[in-house]
Amino acid sequence: MITHSKKLNAQEQTKFSNVSRGQFVDIHCHCLPGIDDGPETIDESLALCRALVRDRITTVIATPHQLGRFNRENNASKIREKVRSLNSELRNNNIALNVVAGGDVRIDERICQLIKDDEVLSLADGRKYILLEPPDRIYIDIEPLLSELADMGIKAIISHPERHPILAVKPQLMVKWIERQASIQITAGSLQGRFGPLAKKASWQLLGSGAPLLVATDSHNTGSRCPCMRAAFELIRAKLGERTARLACVENPLRVLEGRDILTVPSYQPKRVTYGTIQHNNRYSRF
Repeated sequence: MITHSKKLNAQEQTKFSNVSRGQFVDIHCHCLPGIDDGPETIDESLALCRALVRDRITTVIATPHQLGRFNRENNASKIREKVRSLNSELRNNNIALNVVAGGDVRIDERICQLIKDDEVLSLADGRKYILLEPPDRIYIDIEPLLSELADMGIKAIISHPERHPILAVKPQLMVKWIERQASIQITAGSLQGRFGPLAKKASWQLLGSGAPLLVATDSHNTGSRCPCMRAAFELIRAKLGERTARLACVENPLRVLEGRDILTVPSYQPKRVTYGTIQHNNRYSRF
């Protein structure tokens, strides 16, 4: 039974209506200058932030890479200082965007201790959610890590599994992670085919699985990795309906920002092979 999904009560339905009028929160974005493979300069960073605003994003969680090939380079204090500096530049340039701190954290057995040591960041620095990036080409079972994080009161969001060569074709591997309170983050560009046909197919399959998930830009620049949240929202609305689009693109990202529980999106069942089953709220969704 998945316990971190629930139905909206009347008060939440009112709030959901108010926050879904064409504005977005982006929980995964590489917008800080000179810190990873995102913008190299402040001018490039400001250009990306302007693109985020044009995409109707009002708040972005800056998520520079942590661990992996950036091992111990981008610690929490460095990211927080970069966020403060960027917010100051945004105000000076009249760019209506709010940036908060986070990290795109490569899966590592040291994560829990590094959180305690204030080296690895949770999303929005809220100690509620952490964005976990799987290794590029191998599968690692993170169930023990999810248990450790749960003991700290932190839930994982799996970063772009539709772009992972193993998770994309074997999404059933994530079933037990979801049962351990993990959620899924789909890249907006994957829904458009920007990362190839496999990622596109997997992203739509995940989106229709009834899992707790959300969409983010994972933008790095104003070119090949530019923000496209509006386009993703419209695609989802056209294919799966407005409620699914709003939950995935508006409500759940806002819930991450505010430290509230992520909701499951409605499931749909096109004809396909069934790989695994997730049970929640007395109904079943299938990968």
